[in-house]
Parts: sequence; structure tokens; C-alpha cells
Amino acid sequence: MKGIPRPMNISTKQRRIAKLARDAPEMAFTSLAHHMDLAWLEEAHRLTRKDGATGIDGRSAQEYGQHLRRNLLDLLDRAKSGRYRAPAVRRVHIPKDRPGETRPLGIPTYEDKVLQRAVAMLLESVYEQDFLDCSYGFRPRRSVHDATRAIFRGSMALRGGWILEVDIRRFFDSIDHGKLREVLSKRVRDGVIVRLIGKWLNAGVMENGRITHPRTGTPQGGVISPLLANIFLHEVLDTWFEADVQPRLRGSAFLVRYADDYIIGFEREDDARKVMDVLPKRFGKYGLTLHPDKTQLVPFQRPPYGGKRDRERTGSFDFLGFTHYWGLSRKGKWVVKQKTAKDRLARSLRRLDQWMRRWRHLSLDEQQESLRRKMLGHYSGYGIIGNFQALHQFYRATVRRWKYWLDRRSQRGEMLWERFVRLLTRYPLPLPRVVHRLGAT
Repeated sequence: MKGIPRPMNISTKQRRIAKLARDAPEMAFTSLAHHMDLAWLEEAHRLTRKDGATGIDGRSAQEYGQHLRRNLLDLLDRAKSGRYRAPAVRRVHIPKDRPGETRPLGIPTYEDKVLQRAVAMLLESVYEQDFLDCSYGFRPRRSVHDATRAIFRGSMALRGGWILEVDIRRFFDSIDHGKLREVLSKRVRDGVIVRLIGKWLNAGVMENGRITHPRTGTPQGGVISPLLANIFLHEVLDTWFEADVQPRLRGSAFLVRYADDYIIGFEREDDARKVMDVLPKRFGKYGLTLHPDKTQLVPFQRPPYGGKRDRERTGSFDFLGFTHYWGLSRKGKWVVKQKTAKDRLARSLRRLDQWMRRWRHLSLDEQQESLRRKMLGHYSGYGIIGNFQALHQFYRATVRRWKYWLDRRSQRGEMLWERFVRLLTRYPLPLPRVVHRLGAT
């Protein structure tokens, strides 16, 4: 596209917005949309995933890109003039960790994804200057492993203490639109941006050919939904915990949040129980409720040196796919360790098993390449120090299931293990590997 500035110019704009936000933390931006020009939308298109599912219009990224310049100019004009009409999202259900449970996802049209990405680029430039270090989900240059590392450091500093596990009931479906607008207005009052966000909140959901218009919530699956969730919980939880809760505690505490999942670590049990009692009131003020059965206080004290680990006293907890527990390091010291949570390991193996069953007719070259990518993805997510045993368990289970489904490609019966070992030598699967170094060894 001739005449369009390179992404470096987009980065310059973002840095200018960020500097303004950083220099004036109390200022509300009334003029942001003028940064959103053709180059900005072109960059949003470049960053938008091209192989995702289509929305209610069935239009793919490839179709949209056939007349990209014309489509983006038209989108820009409609967005800024107020003529843009946000289409309803197409709702699909994906399986959750527990068998039989599903999670609803809202899939916008590709054009809507591009516009949401463009607005998210503006909002991120502002809010990344406000967000606190305790927030890790859906933020640039932050990951699950950074959150896991923060839990290690916080727990080690407190020598364990008490861990408050909290579950927000149906968070994305429960966000109060009015409260969200109030939170946004503290920093963003640009008419174009506010109007677009309002249209997305009220766009509706199509399921089974019928469109409904929920009065609360922002659909999971939307490009801008994770950012709106972070903005909302930054106000509801993060700043409140830092400004109002921590100064009133008798001991130390830390908060780690990844999107709507979070834990709070406390040095003292009485502090933990006070916060546990006040949390429902705080979230209720913003239209949110906590799940009573999934919100619990876990004892997590460090075992005494020279003594054995008392499972009831020290406890363990699951967070972001890992089980966090006390274990002995190579130097014989008690440290916080992480291993793959049982439900995550079972889910990964279940998905691999389903894939192998469906695609067992493929050639061995194709199967080996696909399995290699899937296994490397698992190692990338769970390959941390202290978790090698779970990684090895994943590897061995995958090898066994591959043999099981290869045996069912013919009527000859099961192949001998000697033959399968030779096959595995020719078509090797990647061995377990540690990719991330999070804590102590």
C-alpha cells in the first residue's frame, strides 16, 4: 500500500500517547481517535489473526484483504462519522477442563476484529502506564510464566503464609456496562472511542440463528474484551488492594492477577480472613459475585528445616495450570515448586488422544510432524524447573497412545514393542525439556 507510513511511525504515535498518560496520570483523554488513520488500521490488520473463525457474515481475512485499502478507508470513515454498526458476535461453545462443561466464546466478524484491534492499540498506550505490576494477563511482554515467577518470589518472601484463592463467577458475562463506562471515563472521554466501545457492548450475540442483547458482559473471544477486563479489574481489585488494603494489614501480602484469575498471599491468617470477608462486598459494588465453593483460604507455611513436609499444614494450590507446593531443592532447602496441575495434564493428553484417533489414517511423516509441534507447545507451556517428572509422564503417555492408535490402523493386531521402538527411532517424538527457569533449583 503506497504512501502508508511504516509501523515505526505507528510506534512513535503510541510512545507519544504513552508519555502523555505517564506524565498526567489523572488526566482524561478527550482526543485519541485522530491518531487512528489509514496507516493505523493497516497496522491493526497486520496484527489481527488471519486464520481465526469467521463471524456472522462468513467473511474471511483473505476475502477482506482482496480490496484492503478500499475496505479500510470505508471502515475508517464509518468509525469516525458514527455510521459504523457493530455486528453481533457468533457464539460457540468450547470444552472446559471438566468433562461436560463448556465455555461460551463470541466470534466477531473480521472487520470488527480489525477495528477492535485499532482501538485496543490506542487504549493500551494509555492504560499500560496505569496498570500495576501485579497484573500479567493479556499484556505486552508479560506471560503466565512471569505470573508464576511472581508467585514464587512472593511466597518465598513470606515463607509461605496463607494463599487466598478466589474465583469470580461468570466474570466476562457479568461485567456491568454502566460501571465499565464509569471506569473508562476516568481516563478516556474521546467521543469516537467511547461510542465504539458502547456499540460493541450492545452488539448482541447470535446463537442458533437468534440474536439476543445481554445487558451485562463482554464476549470472550473479542479482540478488545481482555483489555476491557483488565481495565475493569484494575479499578475493582488492583488499585483498591494497593491503596486501601495493604496499608491496613498487620503483615505483608502480595497479589498476582492474570486476567480474571488471581490469588492473594498473606503473611498472617487474620489478615487473610479479613480480606476474605470484605472481598464479596467490594466485588458486589461493581456487580460481580465470587463463587463461594471455589473461593478458599489455603495454609501454605514453609516446613521447618530438618523436618518433613506436613501436607495438611503446608498445603498446595493450583493456579494458571500449575500446582504450587513446598519441596526440597538440590541444596536441601525448602522452596516453592511448581508442577503441571493434574487437570491440565489430563486435558492435554485427552486432546492428543482425540487428535490421534481422528487422524490415524495420515502418513507417519504427517503424524510425527503434527505430534512434534503439539508436544513442543506443551513443553513451552509447562517446561519449567522442577516439573520434569510431569513432562516425562506426558511424553510416555503420548508414546503409548500413539502406538495404541497405530495398532488400530489395520487388522493385523498389535505390533511388537521392538518394532514400535524401531519406528520411534525413525520417527522420533521430542523428549521432555526445560524451557523456562522460574525458581530455585
